[in-house]
Amino acid sequence: MIAAASRQTKGITIKHRKQTAPQRRFWQSTAPYRAFIGGVGSGKTRAGCVEVLNMPPKTTGMVLAPTYPMLRDATFRTFLSLVRDAGILAEFNKAEMTVHLIDGKTILFRSADNPDRLRGPNLGWFWLDEAAMMSADVWLIMLGRLRGHPGRAWVTTTPRGSNWLAKLVTSGPDYEMIRSSSRENPFLPPGFVASLEAAYTARMVRQEVDGIFLDDTPGALWTRANLDATRVSSVPDLVRIVVGVDPSVTSGGDMCGIVVAGKGADGHGYILDDRTLQGSPSAWAHAAVAAYHTHKADRLVAESNQGGELVSTVIQTVQGAPFVTLVHASRGKVTRAEPIAALSEQRRLHMVGTFAWLEDELCSYDGTGNSPNRLDAMVWACTELGLHVATSQGIW
Repeated sequence: MIAAASRQTKGITIKHRKQTAPQRRFWQSTAPYRAFIGGVGSGKTRAGCVEVLNMPPKTTGMVLAPTYPMLRDATFRTFLSLVRDAGILAEFNKAEMTVHLIDGKTILFRSADNPDRLRGPNLGWFWLDEAAMMSADVWLIMLGRLRGHPGRAWVTTTPRGSNWLAKLVTSGPDYEMIRSSSRENPFLPPGFVASLEAAYTARMVRQEVDGIFLDDTPGALWTRANLDATRVSSVPDLVRIVVGVDPSVTSGGDMCGIVVAGKGADGHGYILDDRTLQGSPSAWAHAAVAAYHTHKADRLVAESNQGGELVSTVIQTVQGAPFVTLVHASRGKVTRAEPIAALSEQRRLHMVGTFAWLEDELCSYDGTGNSPNRLDAMVWACTELGLHVATSQGIW
């Protein structure tokens, strides 16, 4: 049958399956709400896929990922491969992203980037894949959809700091958390974990390999609680939009930070997009110009400390490139970021949705360690917008 568990689904058989001990514990759990918290490559998505098959026949459920590209390229692809190999796929409607299995189950695949769009269907179960990259609203809204049999829900994810999910999975007797380190998956390629340990800081190893929720770094200018308190799902009318770029001048070197921010008619700042990537100067230049046009930005600003005028020249080689405003860092990163962090504390800077990697940088950088590319790009964009901090003496 599907798994070595007490709950088994009639009519569905998966042959030659590979299982880890944490996956078996997850499938055998009887808790109504469960979390598989694991490191990179620990088998989280496969665990979630198999649990879909463990749900009773003729039930309807929903599978969600943080964004449509993640849903399409990871969660859905893994699930479709599994059911096709097992010969249990009855019908797949690509336009509606709906799958029907031979036992009568119906599975709706959806993106969680706009939680309010999830309202409506009555479900028997749901699964959030990479839930730590979603907002808490997704879980709360989905609970309101859980009106049918068997009334179960689960999440699979690598941790992202210590956000709402860390509190949820330890919130009561109806919840159970199964943790899995990347090291517990014997089916990973040889040397995979060692390569991660060589590339990551000790802190990142704890999160990305060991699957441990990490608290905010003491001394960091942002906190998870602050970001969650100021998060919004939509924006007011924007009077100006800027793309901030913290360039990398070598191929395969540091990440190139690319963050889009807008200034609302209310005077608040809104973080609209994070398109940071690692690649050649040509690759990040194209990404920056694409972000500029996608968001109908008014300006593109780029730090000139690395590369000088070459940064502007590289961007100008891209068709449709706007004029580039070069900015020079004469003060330290923390000093430059402090006024922008103050805006967050005053509830005047908002994340529009969830940007997990950017938020990780904001809540972990204390002035030491690796350069925070996303943070720098965001600070340059917000500074260019002319966002000001309110004080008892007025605005500065």
